[in-house]
Amino acid sequence: MYQQMIFMNLATDDVAASRKFFTELGYTINPQFSNDDCSCVVISDTIVAMLLGKQRYADFTKKEIADSRKTSEVLICLSAESREKVDELVEKAVAAGGTANDDVQDHGFMYGRSFDDLDGHSWEVMWMDPAAVQG
Repeated sequence: MYQQMIFMNLATDDVAASRKFFTELGYTINPQFSNDDCSCVVISDTIVAMLLGKQRYADFTKKEIADSRKTSEVLICLSAESREKVDELVEKAVAAGGTANDDVQDHGFMYGRSFDDLDGHSWEVMWMDPAAVQG
């Protein structure tokens, strides 16, 4: 069965710094699709973040590039396998230079936190009890 993939293209001020940030979170870089202008961050088998220098990003759009430190252009939400893994990823992001947001969501069956990366892109990390999904 075909597995559709998601390629998120995110503008960055500093490709090298962003590459370092995401590798410190435990993600790998696909060198085949990375160079000085972009970094291909493999999040999972079906999710890839393309971190593009702003000049390179501009090659793909005629729109003004959002200043993600001032404007919310997207909320990216990643699943986690446990509450502990939610905390672990957010703590890694903060240690790597990101900023934790103080919006902990704890509904018992669902737990989430979020952080902003070096460019201000917002990443949510969420765990949901599998029993709650089954209804």
